[in-house]
Amino acid sequence: MTNRWVFTPLTKEQEELKSTLAQELGISPILCQLLVQRGIKTFDEAKRFFRPQLEDLHDPFLMNDMDKAVNRLNQAMGRKEKILVYGDYDVDGITAVALVYKFLRQFCSNVDFYIPDRYTEGYGVSYKGIDFAAANNFKLVIALDCGIKAIEKVAYASEKGVDFIICDHHTPDDTLPKAVAVLDSKRSDSTYPDPNLSGCGVGFKFMQAFALDNGIKFESLTPLLDLVAVSIASDIVPINGENRILAYYGLKQLNSNPSLGLNSIINVCGLTDKEITVSDIVFKIGPRLNASGRIQSANEAVELLISKDLTFAKEKSDCIDQYNKTRKDLDKSITEEANEVLKNMEGLSENKSIAIYDASWHKGVIGIVASRLTEIYYKPTIVLTHSNGFATGSGRSIQGFDIYKAIESCRDLLENFGGHMYAVGLSMKEGNVPEFQRRFEEYVASTILPDQLEPQFDIDAFIDFKEITPKFFRLLKQFSPFGPENMKPVFATKRVFDYGTSRVVGKEQEHLKLELIDSQSECIMNGIAFGQSEHNDYIKKLNPVDICYTIEENTFNGNTTIQLMIKDIKPAQ
Repeated sequence: MTNRWVFTPLTKEQEELKSTLAQELGISPILCQLLVQRGIKTFDEAKRFFRPQLEDLHDPFLMNDMDKAVNRLNQAMGRKEKILVYGDYDVDGITAVALVYKFLRQFCSNVDFYIPDRYTEGYGVSYKGIDFAAANNFKLVIALDCGIKAIEKVAYASEKGVDFIICDHHTPDDTLPKAVAVLDSKRSDSTYPDPNLSGCGVGFKFMQAFALDNGIKFESLTPLLDLVAVSIASDIVPINGENRILAYYGLKQLNSNPSLGLNSIINVCGLTDKEITVSDIVFKIGPRLNASGRIQSANEAVELLISKDLTFAKEKSDCIDQYNKTRKDLDKSITEEANEVLKNMEGLSENKSIAIYDASWHKGVIGIVASRLTEIYYKPTIVLTHSNGFATGSGRSIQGFDIYKAIESCRDLLENFGGHMYAVGLSMKEGNVPEFQRRFEEYVASTILPDQLEPQFDIDAFIDFKEITPKFFRLLKQFSPFGPENMKPVFATKRVFDYGTSRVVGKEQEHLKLELIDSQSECIMNGIAFGQSEHNDYIKKLNPVDICYTIEENTFNGNTTIQLMIKDIKPAQ
């Protein structure tokens, strides 16, 4: 599959801003170009970007209903009512529950937590969970990372004498549940400055507001920021604005003094004594926490995250690591099965989407399978299986296409749905699957742009190798933490040649270890191109190539050097 390279030159106004920043900051114009591309226009904005400050977090009471939420929580504590912290079974929900539970336990003993079972209850607030709360005399439920569409369920809870405070970050419908308070900065009437918090982030803001109202020092919240960072990275929310501050300090906490539970996960991931990044959370820590809810019960992950016992934490993290290995096996086998079905599917090449159903597939991994198929076929993808009498599934999208709107167009066929632009969950009667497949494809085919169906690399800047100095790289690292809206910069260099030592590496000779010389500056750089060994013969014949890449550190035998992580190679234009 050929990749498009997309580079958007700066406008005249942006060029002027870039020049001004270069003068004021005294740094490379290329770095200033990156700042301007990220919406940074002034010296002060650049300073806040490079040096995030906790003092710049927004006042939590700017969020709609925050005063109502804090008042009801204060009331519950004053009356010694039982409080149930309720959350979704993915990483965002797990971390949110752990954060709110850990914080409130310092001030009240009548608090417990509840995570719905993925298989018997499904996503979000469940009737079983409400019945549990009522039967056990919980008067207040704090719902985290879910609840924004639970209109009937919140009404049912109210009839049973159970109040709800909803802390969610998913897109609401026009009508909100009649909870005591609905904290969600994506509300259509939202007064909050940042709409992009994670579910755990909304829980954190609630606890921040509670602390403010009760004269509790902010410092008592900072040990919990490691959980917020894990949620931000795992839920793939934009890492700008308030999320950048929370992720920045959360990663500091994760690297300097993580909670006992997270430290146990760090150890089983093989990250001990390494600087943990957003990528480590996305690819190592997050999947293990998620595996608990996918394979067994997400309760175990919460128990780990709130644990104060070293032996228990080690046993639980080893157990969760084993779940992750099981998850990997399931994910691999179901992806292979789905691939076989798709290879034999009539009309797949003409279709602009994939919606596939098999009642035997394991519900716990179908979201991952949807991601895998999206990567392979580069089409918006829905994967469905059978659960609790319904066809239930997950969807993933491609760059620039809103899959939430696509399933929303089929809402009359659905029992439940939710999510955001790039990831959704949904359920429907099994008899509706064929019509859903037809209408989903119809919507995607009529709205997706041809360019969106081609994988692309967004190039931040074209540079020569001479630009890549130790100082340049040191400042580039300060652009982290990286993630949506602040992705790791991708650079391109034109007309580079093999310096003579490039070679194929890897167990199956699938990778390229490169030493390249830039024809413009005659500087030499080392690089690695994973899965791109097909270019070896062309490069070894000293043909000029254009490359796009990120700039990384490579540590080998105690020596650390700058290395290019090459994303794509093309014959020189």
